[in-house]
Amino acid sequence: MARKIIVLGEVRDGSLRNVSFEAVAAAKTASEGGEVVGVLIGDSVNALSGELIHYGADRVITVENEKLKQYTPDGYSQALMAVIDAESPEGLIFGHTSLGKDLAPKVAAKLNSGLISDVTGLEIAGGNLVFTRPIYSGKAFEKKIVTDGLVFATIRPNNISPLEKDESRTGEASSLSVDIKDLRTIIKEVVRKASEGVDLSEAKVIIAGGRGVKSEEGFEPLNELAKVLNGAVGASRGACDADYCDYSLQIGQTGKVVTPDLYIACGISGAIQHLAGMSNSKVIVAINKDPEANIFKVADYGIVGDLFEVVPLLTEEFRKILVNA
Repeated sequence: MARKIIVLGEVRDGSLRNVSFEAVAAAKTASEGGEVVGVLIGDSVNALSGELIHYGADRVITVENEKLKQYTPDGYSQALMAVIDAESPEGLIFGHTSLGKDLAPKVAAKLNSGLISDVTGLEIAGGNLVFTRPIYSGKAFEKKIVTDGLVFATIRPNNISPLEKDESRTGEASSLSVDIKDLRTIIKEVVRKASEGVDLSEAKVIIAGGRGVKSEEGFEPLNELAKVLNGAVGASRGACDADYCDYSLQIGQTGKVVTPDLYIACGISGAIQHLAGMSNSKVIVAINKDPEANIFKVADYGIVGDLFEVVPLLTEEFRKILVNA
């Protein structure tokens, strides 16, 4: 059954987030040979249309308005509802990001549709779209289908591989004018904490520290290793509670849920709340002085030792390998 699927491309700092391309790939599967329509909402997003098409969108619709410069649920939902009214799709796919988790249920509720969130897999079975998502903090998985109404889904970053970029791929890019009104929230200024490197939620490699790093300075070896591997630095809640780092780095049940290709846990005991946020990583390496630490139960590789001795050695060896590669 061919379907028209809308994908919301998520823009951050003038660039498309990688999860947008993963959403396009998921939409390609969901469409079953139908049409994938990318949607870009913002103040100056027209220039990004081509990139969505290169990653598989058949065409792209942009909604530009100065009131959409910063995300607000009212503004973005008005813009997206106008696109839905104009296109009459069978489904919509978002990234399972802060924006997607806020906007998708709002729009789904307006249309009396259900929502399948935090999707990690998608397949076609018996003529139905079958979505796979984790439950019980990642201890089990369930498969769900939508039996009525539009298909709404958010996909977890780093779980569905994007299509290969093809700059020869062409498609139509058009704009839709929408009158954004009655905004209950107006953002005057956005103050961002200084951050460098790779976005934690989309990182392929994550170096995470726990209470074992002992101090804010204890994260310096982890930062160095992350730079060598072009990865991001994360933390357990214990490290955040101890003021070793900012809560924006927290990974776990009450923090970010991540699924990188490589997760290196340094000085993290492995509390169940932390495991809920990283246990689905493809390869897990644990470094801890305590051989009985719970983190070793989920690790693919374990190193029993002092992280302040082990991490610099790993950094040096990785640096040698990458220089000679």
